[in-house]
Amino acid sequence: MRVLVGITGGIAAFKAAEIVREFSELGHDVRVVATQNALRFIGSATLEALSHNSVSSDLYSDVADVRHIELAQWADVILVAPATASFLARTAAGLADDLLGNVILAATAPIVVAPAMHSEMWHNPATVSNVTILRGRGLRVIRPGVGRLTGDDTGIGRLPDVDQLVQETLSVFSVKDLLGKKVLVIAGGTREYIDPVRFIGNRSSGKQGIALAEEAKARGAIVSLIAANFSYVASEVQVFNVQTTSEILEVLDGTGLDFDIILVPAAISDYRVESVSKSKIKKVDASPLELKLVQNPDVLSGIAAKVSSSKPKPLIIGFAAETESGEELELSAKEKLGRKGLDLIVANDVTGGKAFDLDSNEVLILSKRTITKVAGSKRLIAQAVFDSIAKLDGLS
Repeated sequence: MRVLVGITGGIAAFKAAEIVREFSELGHDVRVVATQNALRFIGSATLEALSHNSVSSDLYSDVADVRHIELAQWADVILVAPATASFLARTAAGLADDLLGNVILAATAPIVVAPAMHSEMWHNPATVSNVTILRGRGLRVIRPGVGRLTGDDTGIGRLPDVDQLVQETLSVFSVKDLLGKKVLVIAGGTREYIDPVRFIGNRSSGKQGIALAEEAKARGAIVSLIAANFSYVASEVQVFNVQTTSEILEVLDGTGLDFDIILVPAAISDYRVESVSKSKIKKVDASPLELKLVQNPDVLSGIAAKVSSSKPKPLIIGFAAETESGEELELSAKEKLGRKGLDLIVANDVTGGKAFDLDSNEVLILSKRTITKVAGSKRLIAQAVFDSIAKLDGLS
């Protein structure tokens, strides 16, 4: 996709570098149009290095090429981030006194605008009116985030997180192949407590699960997320916060497993401590601490067994983090696919801590008939997983 990133002169302009990098790493062709004031906050060299294209900023450069029309016609989608109060006002008034303003006025592509300013400016009646006007014309204006602003004050006005901006922009073109489908994602890593202070856990961050939930939402699904030991807040996603395997099972019982697709990228503990101490266990010099572990129920197999007679039967997608690679990883994933009664499995090699708490991964996606290898950001992997799901029998 051809993504045009517009940058205006606000303090949050430094975040534009991360936005450009994210689009580029997802494989999109990115160009940047920065206002002269934006370049006071961030240099064009950084943006050019990350976008692999020159930065356009001057309305009167390359006049023979009619630059503003060329850029407007080139873009599949435009994201302006950050968008200052001044940009909102000028755009609402239809002013085109710089290159970005001319591009916006000439564009027929979808336009996403991410305002960033102090709370007082966001709440000012003029800004409120300008946002209403822009939304009425079909521009997607993203509500600013809440948090620390420039200086000592806090409140609404922060530029939203980079991931949210990228996803909001790409969702304009998302295939709505899951429209109305109910999707459950179980993500993160469980904790099995030893005492009130200590637990047995793992390194799963929940990032792949978040990417799957957001991709499902972008495709039109009704999304529920069971989040094991990580925080996630998003509109239109029902989130259940849990810690232990037993809490996951309680939530699943409460849902009745009434879903069309269930994905389980969570790292769910195979064992728990048989008897959890009600008080903190004190260290005794030179004395070993012995813990008796008992098996937890296999959540994934249990889900598959419970829905096996459902009509229609939900599609079950499992994830396998292994310390194997190549042919061994493939064979291990195939065995687990059959043994656990799954429709699809996503397998990856985590030797040496690969993939944990990172933004990218390399996986194999296996069904009973196909094998797909995917490497890239976890959002790209989420897209590939749902593309593979769409090819399965039973999703109609």
